[in-house]
Amino acid sequence: EHILIWLKSHGITQIAINLHYQPEVIQAYFGDGAGFGVEICYSVEDPILGTAGAVRKLQPYFDSTFVVVYGDVLTNLDLSALVRFHRQWGEGGAPAWLTLALYRVPNPTECGLVELDAVGRVIRFVEKPLPTEAFTDLANAGVLILEPGIVDFVPTNTYYDFGHDLFPLLAARDVPMYGLPIADDEYLVDIGTPEKYRRVQQEWPGR
Repeated sequence: EHILIWLKSHGITQIAINLHYQPEVIQAYFGDGAGFGVEICYSVEDPILGTAGAVRKLQPYFDSTFVVVYGDVLTNLDLSALVRFHRQWGEGGAPAWLTLALYRVPNPTECGLVELDAVGRVIRFVEKPLPTEAFTDLANAGVLILEPGIVDFVPTNTYYDFGHDLFPLLAARDVPMYGLPIADDEYLVDIGTPEKYRRVQQEWPGR
């Protein structure tokens, strides 16, 4: 619900929700989205297709720049600023096909790490490296801006992950990707573990 409200506050009102486990619970709560001022469609996976495979399944809906948000991300980052950063590259440099929000993590081995050049273009991506392979603490935050053509790189009906599969492929083919670290006063936590969920109960109120 927070993600929907956050998206709507940045002008995004057409939303697709990817589901697998107990999908009827989410569908019953949100319905068609009218009660939240948005339009919702659902994609129910069986079997699970991975983060990028899920997007491929929804390809017919993408006819312009779109946003992907991982469902376990709690954030108040300025999504509109991230979209502006994504679009600025078409004005003078290589137009961005994909832009990642980035954040700093205490344990880089748990995340997908991103190396940027001086202007913010992604030059290396390593998903959950070994301790000896960690080269930065900047990690994929789970908020992405994409152009529709990116989906063509993802095979159909196949488990395919952004971090393990798609990002390294795009980097190898020199597809223009950019990254923008979130601001110091912005909040972002992946609440995918009970420990992190307990943490945000204390940190989030009032943000």
